[in-house]
Amino acid sequence: MSAPAPSPLAVVDAEPLPRQEEVLTEAALAFVAELHRRFTPRRDELLARRAERRAEIARTSTLDFLPETAAVRADESWKVAPAPAALNDRRVEITGPTDRKMTINALNSGARVWLADFEDASAPTWENVVLGQLNLIDAYTRKIDFTDARSGKSYALGPADQLATVVMRPRGWHLEERHLTFDGRPVPGALVDFGLYFFHNAQRLIDLGKGPYFYLPKTESHLEARLWNEIFVFAQDYVGIPQGTVRATVLIETITAAYEMEEILYELRDHAAGLNAGRWDYLFSIVKNFRDGGAKFVLPDRNAVTMTAPFMRAYTELLVRTCHKRGAHAIGGMAAFIPSRKDAEVNKVAFEKVKADKDREAGDGFDGSWVAHPDLVPIAMASFDAVLGERPNQKDRLREDVSVAAGDLIAIDSLDAKPTYDGLVSAVQVGIRYIEAWLRGLGAVAIFNLMEDAATAEISRSQIWQWINAGVVFENGETATPELARKVAAEELAAIRAEIGEEAFAAGRWQQAHDLLLHVSLDADYADFLTLPAYEQLVG
Repeated sequence: MSAPAPSPLAVVDAEPLPRQEEVLTEAALAFVAELHRRFTPRRDELLARRAERRAEIARTSTLDFLPETAAVRADESWKVAPAPAALNDRRVEITGPTDRKMTINALNSGARVWLADFEDASAPTWENVVLGQLNLIDAYTRKIDFTDARSGKSYALGPADQLATVVMRPRGWHLEERHLTFDGRPVPGALVDFGLYFFHNAQRLIDLGKGPYFYLPKTESHLEARLWNEIFVFAQDYVGIPQGTVRATVLIETITAAYEMEEILYELRDHAAGLNAGRWDYLFSIVKNFRDGGAKFVLPDRNAVTMTAPFMRAYTELLVRTCHKRGAHAIGGMAAFIPSRKDAEVNKVAFEKVKADKDREAGDGFDGSWVAHPDLVPIAMASFDAVLGERPNQKDRLREDVSVAAGDLIAIDSLDAKPTYDGLVSAVQVGIRYIEAWLRGLGAVAIFNLMEDAATAEISRSQIWQWINAGVVFENGETATPELARKVAAEELAAIRAEIGEEAFAAGRWQQAHDLLLHVSLDADYADFLTLPAYEQLVG
């Protein structure tokens, strides 16, 4: 390992945390500092490029496959590196934040992979950032246990050969980590999350027969994937592990990335593991990029936009074809249902929907899919077992029957559904409830029997914004206006107060969440990410 210089990083505005010295070592901080020095300038350039591309979309209201990378798409010869054994079978993946209880439960869940999330399922308080890293270190060294103070129930890891393989998700490129600064400037959260995890665990994971595996969120172009590849190359040399040990799965959760799937795999080809098809962030990206495009880009209620909508089907089928053409895994979307301990009928209906969704994904050629709760693992597993049998994946299914034109991916008006007044109410309800929890440091929140994360709040506020700016008229004759949104939000705030009582209401962040939702939903200047203004209000 290179001998690091003393760390120039400063830890600022942070209360000491238990055992933080095990994570924030001088050597680890020196590594993060070197990542920052080498790669943040390019990250800044790529964020500026996002704004330029968004301005171009505003001008043209269209997107196309890139002419300058046509040769990459046409070249049939290249493939991504073969999957390591620990990532060859990914038929069910569970997602969740890295708190201590979730770490144990996810690893024990029976899923093949756990997406250990420092991004949308984690509010980035300093405690969550540092102790989440500590929990993963403890898990790999089998020093982790947990006792629930309320129930008295104890949790411990099962046998090593039954634990899920961890794929860690750092924050997106747009977010800063204000508690770590270099010359007074915050370090990008992505480099903090990646750097601390990689430095402490890369060799440890190799010794366990696995490796440092990552999910890359919010990617908008192949140039952003190229930056990650350069980081991986540098990091592997820095700690002295073989090139190609890192594996990355890219979330295709922006509309621009959907036009660059092959190029993204190409840039990461020595480190690529696959692509993932999400829903809420993808829809949020469509609204964000095409918000000037007129009525044909207005989305209906979020729950009306299923994966069977024509433009969503084009996206998922293109993803499967692209991945399998290049030897990569295609990973499907989230089953977010949280089973009820009180209502068996609710569970029965929801489980049937989950099964149908996972049957469809397995039938379409996906190699695996996501669930949010351990009780859903057997349902998803059965769907993929029925198609895969003993095979680890179905990458041999090339889906050469799929043909997707550029316009198919943005044919929003191919969907018959329209925005509804109930959809507006739901967006306000979920938005306020999620943001309130996030401001208290919770990133994964059960709301109305669904596990919601930051992507939920993004699509909720984006739809409110879009409907108002498009002057949508709902089926009840009311027009989407700022005044109507304020009225619905005030009614929801009053309903929450009545539901939970004055004491709990006063102890929460309800008014603050209400105000923030309205700010990002009604402001004429659409915020690129809700989490940017929200982070300014996050305590800790």
